[in-house]
Amino acid sequence: MDLIRIGSKVISRKRLTELVADILKKRSNGATQAEVASNVGVERSFVSHLESLGEVRRGNHIALIGFPVKNKREVKKVAKECGVDYVYLLSEKERVFFADKGGVFVFNEVLDILAKLQKFDIVIFLASDKRVKSLGEILNGEVIGIPLGKSPIKIDKKVDVEELGDLLRNIIGVKEGVRVEKGRKRKSWIFKKKPSSKGKILRARV
Repeated sequence: MDLIRIGSKVISRKRLTELVADILKKRSNGATQAEVASNVGVERSFVSHLESLGEVRRGNHIALIGFPVKNKREVKKVAKECGVDYVYLLSEKERVFFADKGGVFVFNEVLDILAKLQKFDIVIFLASDKRVKSLGEILNGEVIGIPLGKSPIKIDKKVDVEELGDLLRNIIGVKEGVRVEKGRKRKSWIFKKKPSSKGKILRARV
């Protein structure tokens, strides 16, 4: 039921939902809290409290990409819980279907994906060992590679979501100044470019 009675007031669920969606859309498009409040006719403090209620995390923009991933649903769930901004996962079947669409299509799609990833501060990459290294050499930001096996990988690989969640929470904690207690030792590679190294990649095993 759309309408709810609270005492002497009748409240519309739809109206509230649309108002919240409009506020969040305007804020994500760059409008200030004061501008949004003035536009929709509420107090600025209401916009601030609304954002605080829905806040998952603060800090850097994080992307998670990977293939071929067997347990995509579980990986997406932990990524969502940790506030990952962009998630792109493929199974082996989806990867082959994507590759079979033709050279021009694949080339354009890969360029679009790389352009998106350039905007992120941290990219977590789940793939074969060779592909992990390749992405670290292309992107400007920090790339955390988690090898799913030796290249070439022809079957879907299950990602350890417990370790992935621990890694994500640790990244968020470090960036906010509070390091989350480490769990099991992770087999991941970190690629980070030095501004003065003219594109040289530094690799560290953690």
